Amino acid sequence: MPEFVRTFADAVRDIDARSVLDIALIAVIIYALLSLLRGTTAMALLRGGAIVFVAAYVLANYFNLTALRWLLDRLATGLVVAVFVVFQPEIRRTLERVGRTRVTGLRTRPAMDALVDAVARGCRDLSRRRFGALIVIERDTGLEDYIATGTRIDAVPTEELLSNLFYRNSPLHDGAVIVRGDRICAAACTLPLTEAPTDGHLGTRHKAGIGVSERTDAVAVIVSEETGSISVASNGRLVSKLDEAGLRMLLTGLLARDDRSVGKLRRATEALLVGRPADSDAISGEVAR
Repeated sequence: MPEFVRTFADAVRDIDARSVLDIALIAVIIYALLSLLRGTTAMALLRGGAIVFVAAYVLANYFNLTALRWLLDRLATGLVVAVFVVFQPEIRRTLERVGRTRVTGLRTRPAMDALVDAVARGCRDLSRRRFGALIVIERDTGLEDYIATGTRIDAVPTEELLSNLFYRNSPLHDGAVIVRGDRICAAACTLPLTEAPTDGHLGTRHKAGIGVSERTDAVAVIVSEETGSISVASNGRLVSKLDEAGLRMLLTGLLARDDRSVGKLRRATEALLVGRPADSDAISGEVAR
């Protein structure tokens, strides 16, 4: 019996329930990390580094290259530190999601409907007039760090107020409006830009909306100044070319709490955000309620 077969057989005999649990936990951690990196520039960097390292290791062992093998052995320890340096943004985003601070949000359906109505009407008007806008709605993750960068406002969101805030000559139009609960907290706020690859036609507003949705669970509504197109960013994903009805549908599904009447709508919204077909009839019926 070959040596590697005996070694494998001995390893299998030593596996118990604890070993299975240990392997399963490692597999889950690796899968979670790869899921977070999917679709980012870090994933391409990781893939390229793995190809180079594996190719060098194969060459060193196949041709018995002593110096290269020595170098790879020394680099293995340094790679642990390099991973934390290179993938610092992704690691930080993961820790932020794990340690999210819950805040008071929209607890009732009437409050949510009033907010959705004001944002949908306001964005419709802004889109028609080609005024750029960025509205961020806070959910469970506190946005106080971003609120502090803008001008504090304590007002009920209305169609007219949103139009005035994003009017081209308004001193507060250049930045994001942040909504907490059923009130506007601040305007002209600065948001982090996404580091993920995006389409070339996306401007700073879209990159900022995607960026804040990557780092928090907030929902960002963006109106393009160039085209008037309305988009929604959530969990790092962007849904574009929405009309008023589509915007209402997405916001209702994303902001809904544990309400059975919107459960189907929420699932359809999540399916749309990840690129799966959504039940348009169910969506239309829920929006009409």
